[in-house]
Amino acid sequence: MKKTKIFQNIDQEDINKMLKCFEAKKRTFKKDSIIMNYIGNTSTIGIITKGKAELIRNDYNGNRTIIETLTENDIFGEVFSSYNIDELSIKANEETEVLFIDYYHITKRCKKACQYHSKLVENTLNILSEKIVNTNERIEILAKRTIREKLLAYFDIMSKKRLSKTFTIPLTYTDLADYLGIDRSAMQRELKNLKEDNLIKTNNKKITLNY
Repeated sequence: MKKTKIFQNIDQEDINKMLKCFEAKKRTFKKDSIIMNYIGNTSTIGIITKGKAELIRNDYNGNRTIIETLTENDIFGEVFSSYNIDELSIKANEETEVLFIDYYHITKRCKKACQYHSKLVENTLNILSEKIVNTNERIEILAKRTIREKLLAYFDIMSKKRLSKTFTIPLTYTDLADYLGIDRSAMQRELKNLKEDNLIKTNNKKITLNY
């Protein structure tokens, strides 16, 4: 739990005390089950302690878009979202354990006056800032008109994050197509075109940029 960003720079002993103070609850979800529908969960924060999940947007036309992939120690909840919550849900990609905390316990100083509440609020604000950056990156990608432009924009962002021209895509190609909001077959054709134009090299999900 110490690796979780919301508990960064807080000792494990104090984390354990806070979890008890916060009345945190742990639940296990089977693969493909819905962990949370955002509507009606305005004050709940989830922390993935084991497994993998996705933040999914399903619009009124039935189109599915992956907003974010969540892995161990990632955090989710309406407070961290800038999207229309009516369309958002968290789905388990595999058996997943989640620790749920009421956001009220973080923002309000408890009766026991836990020593690290101020640090916890600071960490929460840092997470919110990071989420805003990720949202802006997503907007930048989705604003591109062509499949090639979307792919190259995504690759550029991944390259900057990894500080390398070579990186591994953290999604399946089906999920990548959903994330980019494009057809998977059309995406595969464009990846082939990018290779033929010597702009990229691929080895399964490993991508090397040649530009």
